[in-house]
Amino acid sequence: MLALQQDAPHQPAVLREIPTPQPAAGQVLVKLHATALNHRDVWIQKGQYAGLKFPSTLGADGSGEIAALGEGVSQVAIGDAVIIYPGVEWGDNQKTQGRDFRVLGMPDPGTFAEYIVVPASYVRPRPTHLDWAQAAALPLAGLTAYRAAFARAQLQPGERVLVTGVGGGVALVAAQFCAAAGADVWVTSGEEEKLARALALPLGLRGGISYRTENWARTLAKQAGGNFDVIIDSAAGAAFGALLDVAAPGGRIVFYGGTLGNIPQLPPAKVFWKQLSLLGSSMGSEQDFDAMLTFVNEHQLVPVVDRTFALAEGEAALRYLEAGEQLGKVVLAVG
Repeated sequence: MLALQQDAPHQPAVLREIPTPQPAAGQVLVKLHATALNHRDVWIQKGQYAGLKFPSTLGADGSGEIAALGEGVSQVAIGDAVIIYPGVEWGDNQKTQGRDFRVLGMPDPGTFAEYIVVPASYVRPRPTHLDWAQAAALPLAGLTAYRAAFARAQLQPGERVLVTGVGGGVALVAAQFCAAAGADVWVTSGEEEKLARALALPLGLRGGISYRTENWARTLAKQAGGNFDVIIDSAAGAAFGALLDVAAPGGRIVFYGGTLGNIPQLPPAKVFWKQLSLLGSSMGSEQDFDAMLTFVNEHQLVPVVDRTFALAEGEAALRYLEAGEQLGKVVLAVG
């Protein structure tokens, strides 16, 4: 089969033929039709990820159909259209992942390939209202966004929500999910053009602002009619203090990344006097994945796909993602 592999850090991904895996007992072979990129794939290329192991087939997201069954598998059939849970071995504790938890695509073989073998318990029916590319865009971003908004922040209908960095795949899905749940959603971006594109999408967003605008946080809170009950962030860094300022009393700030680095100062009085909750979130369990899919099916939500490349164009797709021009998910069409 063809697979897009990374041989070493700071090298381009290479498309090559490797043996097609075969499912063992309890496993299934999935013929992939589409796979989606995540910034994690770029970080692996740069050597900025723990547990690096080369060569490795990248990719955590995938949609396809069951091509073969391992011994003892009866819950799915050959030809079933599925999407794949993007994690491995979350564990039994719903509060946090276990020590062996990892994400597909490093060190385990990932989805940038024509076929992948996974445990049968990790595949779910593809939502029937989604095509292959849309389905592939959902797993990692949807899982991360759903756990952050609902399992961690406990979002309620009617609450005022701020989602930062809406150009990113997870942030855009988080904003979409929160709006679908009946929240009043506001967003930020560093680019006016990207912000305008996001607000033009039929996602139910109320408005937004560039975080490059002076006093952007207080300006946005004024536009929104008050401070925010829930803030979903992936940047952290020096801008985190502004989020504390515009969090409503009793508010919850949940962050699933730290692209701007460590938080230089965290004034404790701003947290305890406003009774704020600071919540970390990362990926999600299989139970979160099932709840996310139920939510997507119930609301007939469609992930935003920015651009689709062929599998053979995988390296170009990675460079496109790294450049940060996308709004939504970047997808590889596999076959």
